This record gives sequence, structure tokens and C-alpha cells, in this order.
Amino acid sequence: MSLDPEDQKLVTLARSARARTGAAQGAAVRDGDGRTYVAATVELPSLHLSALQVAVAMAVSSGAPGLDAAVVLGADPADPAGEDAARDVAAAVTILHAGPDGSVRD
Repeated sequence: MSLDPEDQKLVTLARSARARTGAAQGAAVRDGDGRTYVAATVELPSLHLSALQVAVAMAVSSGAPGLDAAVVLGADPADPAGEDAARDVAAAVTILHAGPDGSVRD
């Protein structure tokens, strides 16, 4: 699948977040103004959040005017709760899934 440069940037950012933290997933979202938010899975004894949930929360808490695109990256990039959160912000957001090597599966 050929991605436009802005979507490829999201893949690269999600991959780097996952690699930097050793987390199960990395995610990146782009808001309506073109700003990006990058996150990794949070696994604490009292808090469990997917990478996409964290990235969406970061965008919302920063006042993002909607979301244009999101990438979830990992060995198992399925994240229904994170995708629901992204669609709560923008029903038509494009959500891409990628493997650990950055290859997009959609």
C-alpha cells in the first residue's frame, strides 16, 4: 500500500514510540490543524491504556480540532476501544494498522 507522506510520517512516529518504550503498540494521530500526537501502550498496575487511547487523549486535552488520521502499530494492532475513542472525536477519521516493521495492513 502506498501512503502519502503525511500518513507515512504517522507510521514512522508510531514505530519510534513503540521502539523507544518497548511497548506492545505505538500510535500516532494527526489533528485537523496538522499537529501530531504520539504515544505508546501504558501498562501500569492501576492503569491500562492502548497507545491509540493515549494519543487520542493527548490530542483532545491539547484542544485538537478533530482528527484526520491515526496509525496503530504493533504485532497485534487491533484496538477497538482506541478506534472508538478516535471516532468519538471524528467519525470519519482514517485509521491505519501496521505491523512492527511499519508495513501497513489496511
